[in-house]
Amino acid sequence: MLDHDVVIRRHELTDAEWELPAPPIPSAGRGRPRAEDRRVINGMVHKIRTGVSWRDLPERYGPWKTLYTRFRRSAIGSVFTRALQRIQARGGCRR
Repeated sequence: MLDHDVVIRRHELTDAEWELPAPPIPSAGRGRPRAEDRRVINGMVHKIRTGVSWRDLPERYGPWKTLYTRFRRSAIGSVFTRALQRIQARGGCRR
């Protein structure tokens, strides 16, 4: 569902793209409430697409350390590999 009050920036996932990788994202465990998944993933996408350093990510994505930690955990857990496989299987890659 599109929220017309939210601006989708060039380096962020669209609603359709967000629906593709969503299932493989691990759910939050116990402890502190986790940062919003979409905001964090959009920060990761921005970093990957622009090549900016972690410390130079725009503040709208939250603390860079949070993004980096989630990125490392996701990479180690093969979350990105599974998400990419789902996107490719559906033919949903955007350039």
